[in-house]
Amino acid sequence: MATKASRSAARMMMAPAVVLLLGWMLVPLIMTLWFSFRTYLPLRGGDQGWTGFDNYIRFVSSSSFWPAVQTTLVIVLGVLIITVVLGILIAMLLDQPIWGQGVVRILVIAPFFVMPTVSALVWKNMFMDPVNGLFAHLWRFFGADPVSWLSDAATPSIILIVSWQWLPFATLILLTAIQSLDSEQLEAAEMDGAPQLKRFFYIILPHLARAITIVILIQTIFLLAVFAEIFVTTGGAFGTRTLSYLIFQRVLESQNIGLGSAGGVYAIILANIVAIFLMRIVGKNLDN
Repeated sequence: MATKASRSAARMMMAPAVVLLLGWMLVPLIMTLWFSFRTYLPLRGGDQGWTGFDNYIRFVSSSSFWPAVQTTLVIVLGVLIITVVLGILIAMLLDQPIWGQGVVRILVIAPFFVMPTVSALVWKNMFMDPVNGLFAHLWRFFGADPVSWLSDAATPSIILIVSWQWLPFATLILLTAIQSLDSEQLEAAEMDGAPQLKRFFYIILPHLARAITIVILIQTIFLLAVFAEIFVTTGGAFGTRTLSYLIFQRVLESQNIGLGSAGGVYAIILANIVAIFLMRIVGKNLDN
């Protein structure tokens, strides 16, 4: 049993890490809030003084703001659906005894370690190029005209690229959850004559509920800030401009750090709303 002295010593040892972590989080947040109420033009004289809520009003009144929020949520939802559904299927396949199982698992997880910029370039030039891409050659092989993916189907293309990168993460978490499932339950259900589909919906899926909610929560936090894939492929054109990309464009166009900081505050608010909603879902699943 921990004594009062040992607990005090533990707090003392943890204090530097806690202070460093709080500083790491709070200092950028405080600076963002400070700049959001000021006009700061680094290339035109620096700080121009206090502007109050003008930056917030200017950012939210832009005709691009709500479409950017909508595009952000569409991309997040699309990637979550693909990664969770395919992640469950791939995890169940990887849980089966197959030849070269270790190598197959490494190959499945490998895309998660590829940098977003590199993966976006690979998809843009090797797969989605309307002239020399793999998809273009397949379309021609079947007698169809190639599709300009990054213009004619820009948002689905971004969803596909981001899903390819995040699918290994979901698969790894779900595979771990499947491997912790008591095999005796499945064997008993099979002996009782339960078909495979019912075994999945009544035994496997409820067991995966916690893992699925964790995957959704963690991925959503990162997917709300998707930027590199859009910057490399479409440059925010063809309806792919997310909130994070809109912030980048507004700062680049106006050279006003204050305007970008106001957009950053809106992004923080959006992320917290989504996180609170997801935390409620996670909490319910963890309580059950």
